[in-house]
Amino acid sequence: MKNQFYIIMAAQALSSLADNALFIAAISMILENSGPEWAIPFMKWFFALAYVVLAPFAGTLSDRFPKGQVMLVANFIKLSGCFIMLFCNFLSNLNSINCFIIIISYGLVGIGAAIYSPAKYGIVTEILDPESLVKGNSWIEGLTVLSIILGTCLGSYLLSSKISYYLLLNHSVFKFATSKSEAAILVILLIYLLSAIFNILITKTNIKYPESSINFNNLTINFYKNVSTLWKDKIGKISLSVTTIFWGVSASLQIIVIEWSQQHLEYSLDQTYALIGTVAIGTIIGAIIVAKIVILKKALYVLPIGIIIGLIMLLMPLINKLSHAYILLLAIGTLSGFFVVPLNAILQHRGRILLSAGNSIAVQNFNEQLNVLLMVSIYTLLSWMQVKIDTIIVIYSLLVIISMSLFTYWNHRNISYRNM
Repeated sequence: MKNQFYIIMAAQALSSLADNALFIAAISMILENSGPEWAIPFMKWFFALAYVVLAPFAGTLSDRFPKGQVMLVANFIKLSGCFIMLFCNFLSNLNSINCFIIIISYGLVGIGAAIYSPAKYGIVTEILDPESLVKGNSWIEGLTVLSIILGTCLGSYLLSSKISYYLLLNHSVFKFATSKSEAAILVILLIYLLSAIFNILITKTNIKYPESSINFNNLTINFYKNVSTLWKDKIGKISLSVTTIFWGVSASLQIIVIEWSQQHLEYSLDQTYALIGTVAIGTIIGAIIVAKIVILKKALYVLPIGIIIGLIMLLMPLINKLSHAYILLLAIGTLSGFFVVPLNAILQHRGRILLSAGNSIAVQNFNEQLNVLLMVSIYTLLSWMQVKIDTIIVIYSLLVIISMSLFTYWNHRNISYRNM
């Protein structure tokens, strides 16, 4: 792997780490402000909405300018959202206003993430040859998932009483913070700044794409043509369908696991990092294994793993012991890493052939985040209807099992690997 690849990995991992740590810190800030229950899934909803709204423009922006520069600008947009969340909480004593600002600020972080993503994945396709894409994606996808989980862990760790009191009492930089969540967000600001330093170190690849119009109507029309192109491709259709379902359910599970651990294991918010860290270990294991044994042409052979993931999720309501929870989440993490890495690699490969690096990732983000909106909305509705968390888990598990069974059957009947 080239040195630039490792710099890109470091930049995106730190940025993603901060995004997810901020999500946990923002939850804590909402709770400190006595915010309503619906405010938490709404944060996730607004984050995903940014991807959907900006999808027609993010890919073109990524291809029009050097991707390292796009990543740098996007990172500072994220940092701005983080700063606004913190600064307005300092000034306002009105709980309702604070909760609204927290939701909008995290949505601004979503705007940065929506711009960041096509550049992050697109530059990987520019510096690696197709034969290295599965291996490269195993690294970058493993680090992305790891940063998501470790970001959740970090956010929880920073909110623990021991760490937050240490920060508030012993460091002058935290003298303006008045709560655990504010101290945590100050640390997260520093992580965004560190990510920006790595973004600056990314050099231009000198790959040029055809000039495209920046007219709003033309961009929108061209984007939906790109969406249609990828959906009409046999391999693109199935890989896009599967990853769309996977990430939609994964986003909901990030919220579900917090509630599940509180009810079944009597965990508090700041204790979830130990439990969720188990998924990170499993994801790394799965990503490492799949990089060694699955090549690009055989990527769709992992589809039955999705069915197994759904079956294991069905066991969650039966878990009441901490040791059993660790084993279960380790299995889910390992299988998820093994499952999603090859599918992302093949989707990016087909996308670059049919479209371009940036535009293909924008199409992927649009579909996946649109499903995140749907899945999180369903969770919010079920919670509002006071459906028990165990029932919600069963609903999502059955969704995974049924959809992955259909995709596996359809792939077995229709896909020809010779045309990959």
